[in-house]
This record gives sequence, structure tokens and C-alpha cells, in this order.
Amino acid sequence: MDSAASLPFADLLILELASVLAGPQVGQFFAELGATVVKVEPPAGDVTRTWKTPAEPADTDVSAYFSCANWGKQSLVLDLTTAAGRAAVHGLAARADVVLASYKPGDSEKLGVDYATLALLNPQLIYAHLTGYGPDSGRAGYDAVLQAEAGLMYLNAAPGQEPQKMPVAMIDLLAAHQLKEAVLTALYRRARTGQGTLVQVSLLDSALASLANQAATWLVTGHDPRPMGSGHPSIVPYGTVYAAGNGRSLVLAVGADRQFRHLCDALERPAWATEARFQTNDARVAHRAELEALLRQRIGEMDGDALLQTLEALGVPAGAVRTVGEALTRESGQGMLLPAPETGFPGLRTVAFRSPDWPQMEALTPPPHLDEHSGTY
Repeated sequence: MDSAASLPFADLLILELASVLAGPQVGQFFAELGATVVKVEPPAGDVTRTWKTPAEPADTDVSAYFSCANWGKQSLVLDLTTAAGRAAVHGLAARADVVLASYKPGDSEKLGVDYATLALLNPQLIYAHLTGYGPDSGRAGYDAVLQAEAGLMYLNAAPGQEPQKMPVAMIDLLAAHQLKEAVLTALYRRARTGQGTLVQVSLLDSALASLANQAATWLVTGHDPRPMGSGHPSIVPYGTVYAAGNGRSLVLAVGADRQFRHLCDALERPAWATEARFQTNDARVAHRAELEALLRQRIGEMDGDALLQTLEALGVPAGAVRTVGEALTRESGQGMLLPAPETGFPGLRTVAFRSPDWPQMEALTPPPHLDEHSGTY
């Protein structure tokens, strides 16, 4: 990295009053792009410090979960139920550019850290408030519940099987992206007008906005999309997992008839591409079951790794089903890792874009211990 000053947000001060995942993810995003991020924690700390798997050491307050969203920050413990704690936060807010908050509606007012209060101290302040169900609902938002209520869990099931939540807190991550977009929009507006603002994001709205083609199916046809496992409702073969003869599991993403013809060539079954029931995507969707049965049988007879190489050479979208460890240790995954400090473990970047006009943050301070930066502010 040339210097921190050359990063896009090197002059920003972010005050993070948010906890768990969505808000902290946004905080790390800004830290990776050069901002100073002060994470204000209650005396007990962010609850994710205690969310540990059995394999993690017990003698640290930095859990794997906490580390996924808190690199590059400074930790400051303030008790907002006390006058001294509120005064300290008010002092920080008076010179901050952005506040990230994730209080239930009404709680920030009780603690004296709501937008109306802080904007009086700093009219240029951008206050980004994340809630579960919007500013008019006091209901707390939890990712697993939102996955269920927004229709995502219903869809994430094989036919006849129980609905499943996704293995990461996907609604929190989608809400984090919405919150970033809101803050960036507000920063752009402030650059033109000099005015701060309140931006509000809910987990529910973020989840519903992500339904995309599945929502459009219901809106256009009036018919609810059906659970299909990893298959695609309007493209075949797309998303289904196939077990190859050597034990390799793989996925196809064939979105064009030309790609299907090349797939048939790779499978040494070129006649399939000329059959009326498989010749077009519409026909393949109509004859999904027959085609899937043929593909399962034929791929099960082949070496999956050799097949993947052939498909790549032919331009057929396909990939191996890999573990998390395999994905991160491959050469293609190395660029998304934050280097480990002298003692500790590497981190995962939240910033997945690049530009030749600013350097990539090569190193970031590790997730802070609770109240590690007491006395700094």
C-alpha cells in the first residue's frame, strides 16, 4: 500500500454503534478503504465475541464470528446508560462523518444516541440505522427468522424435504450491502449539498429485495415458486449437483443452447443436443426429469476432474463443489484474504472490488480486544 491517505475514505471517521453482523460488516468495509472506525461496545462487549465453535480457544474475546466483521477497528467500551457514556459518544458523534446503529426503534432515543439528538451536534452527520422490520416496528430482527419469513427458507429445500436456512447469515449480509449503498448515496449527496441525513435499512426489506426472479415469478404469474433444491426454475441444467465416478461432485450452469451442445460433446453424447425434448432451454425445462436422469447416469460414469477440464476448454460453465477451506486455499481465493498479523490468523476481506486509482489495503489491524483503545478518544 502506498499510504493510508491515498485510500478513498482515509479522511472519514465512522462511529460504529452497531453489533452482531450487518452493521459491523459495513464498518469493516469502510476500514478496508482507509476510514478510522471506532467501535463502541457495551461493558459486556459485542455479543458475537462469545459465539464460539468448540474448536476455538476459550481464553480470548476475539471469536471467529467476531473476527469476520471487525478487522481494522478500534474498540471503546462506553456505558450509554450513564451520563458519562452518553457524553463520550456525543463528543465522538460531533466530529464523526457516519454513525452506524442497529438499535430497535425507540432504544436509541432512550440512550440519547438517536439521529435527532446527534444531528443537533453535527448537522453534516450521516446516521445509518439498521432495524429488523423497519422504523415503526419494535420487533427484533434475527437472520434465521427473516430467512423464514421472507420466503427464502421455503425455497431452500429439495422437493419434499424440510426447508433449510442458508449456512451463513445471508439476510444480515444482504442488509449490510443495502446499508453500504445507503451510506455511499448519502456521502455523495453531502458532497453536493453539505447536508447530513438519516438513512434507514431493515432486514426484512433487504430480504424481500433479494428475491429477484423468484418474486417476479409470483408477481407475473400469481403462482408461488416451488422448492427445487439447488435446481433453477427456468434454466436446465443449472445448479443441480452431480456425483462423478471418481467421487467429485460438480455443478453445471448451462444457460444457452450452444453451451448445452458443447456439454453433450464433452459427455460424448452429441445426439442429446439434437433431440426435440432437449434442443432448446424451454424444451429442457419441460423435460427436466428425463434430462437430469440421463446426466446423473452419464456423469456418474466419468472422471469428474477430467470432465471439468474439458468443460472449461469448451466454454461450458461448470465447477467443483468445494469445501470452504478448499475455496480459500486455492490460488483464486488468496486475494480475498487479509494477511495474518505476527501472532494470529488471517482475515477475510469485505471489499471485493479493485481500482488502479487507489491501492488495495494490504494489511489491516486484527479485530480488537474489548476496550483495547480506551483512552484514545
